[in-house]
Amino acid sequence: MQTYDLNLILNPSLSGEQVSTEKDYIENALKAAGSELVNLEEPGNRRLAYPIAKEREGYFLFYTIKTSGNPEKEIASLLRLRDNVRRVLVVRDRPEWKTKKA
Repeated sequence: MQTYDLNLILNPSLSGEQVSTEKDYIENALKAAGSELVNLEEPGNRRLAYPIAKEREGYFLFYTIKTSGNPEKEIASLLRLRDNVRRVLVVRDRPEWKTKKA
């Protein structure tokens, strides 16, 4: 199993209940794809560098997952179909990115 970062931007005008519904759906999609959730960072609403769907803010979620197979095909394509999901990015985590330069 390899480690991946799954980064999502949701609609910024969601209520707390709607955000928890989206998080539950994402976690169920991960389990259905055979992935393991390692970590979740939730910075919340942040300003975007450029507008998405005419909105200048987005609700950010950063997942760290372990999965085998192709998460872009299995997970990201499913999450892009959700109405409240604005952007999905899947990046393979590489250990050499975490080393500090001398």
